[in-house]
Amino acid sequence: MATDTPPERDDIDKASAPWIRANPPVFFISAGLTIAFALMGALFPRAMGAAFDHIQAEIVHDFGWFYIASVAGFLIFVLFLMFSRYGNVKLGPDDSEPDYSYPSWFAMLFSAGMGIGLIFFGVAEPIQHYATPPLGEGRTLAAAQEAMVLTFFHWGLHAWAIYIVVGLALAYFAFRRNLPLTVRSTLHPLLGTRINGPIGHAIDIFAVIGTIFGVATSLGLGVLQVNAGFTHLFGLPNTTLVQVALIALITGAATLSVVSSLDSGIKRLSEINIALAVLLLVFVLVAGSTVFLLQAFVQNVGSYLSEVVRRTLRTYAYRPNPWLGEWTLFYWGWWIAWSPFVGMFIARISRGRTIREFVTGVLLVPVAFTFLWMTVFGNTAIALDMAGTVPLADIVSEQMPVALFVMLEQLPFGTIASGLATLLVMFFFVTSADSGALVVDTITSGAREDSPVWQRIFWAVLGGAVAAVLLVAGGLEALQTAAIVSALPFAVIMIFICYGLLRALQSEAITGASDLSAGGTASAQGPGMTWQQRLAAITGFHDRAGIEQFMRSTVHPALGAVIAQLKDSGLTPELIEYDDRTDLLLPHGEQATFRYSVRLRGFRAPSFAWAESRKALARESRHYRAIAQTADGDTPHDITGYTGDQIIHDLLNRYAAFRAMRRTP
Repeated sequence: MATDTPPERDDIDKASAPWIRANPPVFFISAGLTIAFALMGALFPRAMGAAFDHIQAEIVHDFGWFYIASVAGFLIFVLFLMFSRYGNVKLGPDDSEPDYSYPSWFAMLFSAGMGIGLIFFGVAEPIQHYATPPLGEGRTLAAAQEAMVLTFFHWGLHAWAIYIVVGLALAYFAFRRNLPLTVRSTLHPLLGTRINGPIGHAIDIFAVIGTIFGVATSLGLGVLQVNAGFTHLFGLPNTTLVQVALIALITGAATLSVVSSLDSGIKRLSEINIALAVLLLVFVLVAGSTVFLLQAFVQNVGSYLSEVVRRTLRTYAYRPNPWLGEWTLFYWGWWIAWSPFVGMFIARISRGRTIREFVTGVLLVPVAFTFLWMTVFGNTAIALDMAGTVPLADIVSEQMPVALFVMLEQLPFGTIASGLATLLVMFFFVTSADSGALVVDTITSGAREDSPVWQRIFWAVLGGAVAAVLLVAGGLEALQTAAIVSALPFAVIMIFICYGLLRALQSEAITGASDLSAGGTASAQGPGMTWQQRLAAITGFHDRAGIEQFMRSTVHPALGAVIAQLKDSGLTPELIEYDDRTDLLLPHGEQATFRYSVRLRGFRAPSFAWAESRKALARESRHYRAIAQTADGDTPHDITGYTGDQIIHDLLNRYAAFRAMRRTP
């Protein structure tokens, strides 16, 4: 019988061979499409390059407005959630506390905000906007100020609003609605059980393809930067062949990170990335014109805030400009393609935060650091060019990746700084490949945490192969096209994600769904629950055996009594028992199926971001609760300590809400 729950991981296991832990349609179709693309690019690079040019031109011309309007809508949506009453909703049970303190959480958001792109574009983008602005004369004081506003616009609130949409939806449905941490779960309010079928598979496949191309874009930019660094430091040839070889070598390092496990892999690489990035930033800030850079930072932020609304909806409709596709639409596509990766990262570290905390922290903290980074590197480069010290604008127009190293060379200890920058890009490369492979494996495996290591290795290698193909087929232009094209279908999905999340938040007010607390709240305590009983339920610590006994002695008889009464009324309910869950199902024809599920759930201490999986912490001491949840419009709620009558009344209250929602036109 169909239910409103996603497929259980045991079901996925049965449908998969012992050596693979995957959702077969998503895994094999995603892998097949990616391999086919890689083979086409390797066998027919010129034809692929020509196709890229044509596709990008068509998308920019026909759908540029859609990207602009969508990203503007995403920013408005997250700001609405931050200031609305929904901002008080927690990403998890109502009694949950954040897994991390503010300093730790901000540090991890800082890590998520960093990436290859900041190293690649920190100098190149501001200096290029300064030399060739979209409108007006280049290499003027006005062009310099405009260059920083444009750079902030591409790396500011809009980028992180895109990440927030995906990350917030993933966190909400995973931690508050107990659905798997996959993209399809975010559309459960709209699709119901259909997220478990072809539509859900298609959603996850689009997310996988977008992530792979987003990762490949970052890897491609990274290897261009690494090659430029080696050329500058050691005279290594700057050719496509060398870049492909570097991709192979660094992807090999990423596979070693995968094999070494998450604890010693991504976690340690992230810590190294943070340390090296801060060290490089502080060096340029101190070695350059410190006071000027701090003044410029304040003024750049003010100029950005005064221009952000006008820039947000500019499509150059009255004066078509290829600059829009080469810069703004490329960034919007890259951020959208990259959003499943960053969104899943920030979702996993944000359990227990309110929506308002989540949006405020994610929107402001990484953006503030990014603005400081772009100011320090961008304004330093522009100042050197305006002073005539070095013609950086000319260098960027010839070879963009070299600009960073030429700028660093003008500072004290420039060679050491260039070596540090090259090392930082290499570490970012490995981290991006490793983390991207983990996200893709999470989606294709149905959010399993015990998938074989070879699956993550497979996706890491495939991401490197796609990056190599894009470089061979067209270099930077092909990377830009891949980002824009792969993001188009996922941008449509993100619009539905926003609508689904809003519907789910609206349903909380209808069903009283904000009542998951240790022992219940006023809305969920059940008639006759005394304050002594509530206090005992809230403060009690239960081991697994105690909750299993509660399920056998109280939950099962209560549900059985309801089943018997429903059958006497001529209905056809069904009681299904699993190892750690009991479901009462009541079909309602076209109105779907009412499900009241009671699950044994363990709670553990928090872990660091991606670093520790549940498998790694299996021996950690846990406490257990009995958690009830209905099919839709309801968050999990704690019924530990209820009597049989109170469980029945809780079930009937939610059944009445289910019927009331179905009667709503």
